[in-house]
Amino acid sequence: MSLTVFASAPVIHTIGTPWLWGGTIIAVLALLVLDFSLTRRPHEVSMREAIGWTVFYIALPVLFGLFLWGNNGGKPAMEFFTGYLLEKSLSVDNLFIFMLLLSAFAVPAALAQRVLLYGIAGALVLRGIFIALGAAALATLDWAFLLFGVILLITAVKLLADAAGGHEQDVDISSMRSVRLLRRIWPVTDDYRGTKMIVREADPKQPSKLRRALTPLALVVTAVMATDLVFAVDSVPAVYGVTGDPFLVFATNAFALLGLRALYFVLHAALSRLVHLAYGLAAILAFIGVKLVMHWAHGVWSGVPTIPTATSLVVIVVALATVTFTSLRATRGQQQPDAEISTPSA
Repeated sequence: MSLTVFASAPVIHTIGTPWLWGGTIIAVLALLVLDFSLTRRPHEVSMREAIGWTVFYIALPVLFGLFLWGNNGGKPAMEFFTGYLLEKSLSVDNLFIFMLLLSAFAVPAALAQRVLLYGIAGALVLRGIFIALGAAALATLDWAFLLFGVILLITAVKLLADAAGGHEQDVDISSMRSVRLLRRIWPVTDDYRGTKMIVREADPKQPSKLRRALTPLALVVTAVMATDLVFAVDSVPAVYGVTGDPFLVFATNAFALLGLRALYFVLHAALSRLVHLAYGLAAILAFIGVKLVMHWAHGVWSGVPTIPTATSLVVIVVALATVTFTSLRATRGQQQPDAEISTPSA
């Protein structure tokens, strides 16, 4: 089923039955528990391990999409696959920022996957909140599509401006309010203490007393979650431009995010070569923004055409293929930077 909008009383249709919602949420939680158990003992991730888990997390949405096709028909399945591809492409941009944060905080290689997992868990919670808010807005506000479209168009312009100015990969840790606030409230240890984020240690002013202190791991996890909030603002409206079904929006976000931990280690060396990715994402977000505005206008003036999901899928695939080709061509023959995940901890 699809989203139907009336100018006076918007109505949202969804394929998400209680059983489907419950089963999907349980599966997502089970996969998170599995990931946390796998990272309980910190270790450096081998390429073989990363590729294996990446294949697993790509196979899951493919099987889920085929299930939707057989159980609910081709339209929901097409919307799911299109939304998943959109979210996956946006998540690659997230990986750029994660890579810079891990480097800036000098995260030991053995702890990198635990940091990523915390970021993924936080992103799932934030996306769930934004998806619920988005569904409520679409159900009660006939201009919500217009609002989402404007947000995406502004984001596309900003991405394009940053890419043209060479600022698409800038991360200034000292300017992050969340990190500065934590440093003011809590003392921070000089080194990492395994997977612990809070430890008890001797107070330098009163050596006989113990104090609670944050480890650098707590700071980097906070920074990652703060960036998750920014990405959620763009990501959720974007996928609502593909499907108005809250269940499909949640499913596309969940499947796209779950595989990020493994995908990071597979793409880490190649990320620095995707120099044109921001241009492609700007084009995709601008296209989805225009689609949302046209969808809103169609509810007001029936003569305004709407853009079908199949067209969105083609645009996303072509844009990603184009920027990947041009990026690899532009960086061909260039010496790539060291692909180590982190520098020695301070």
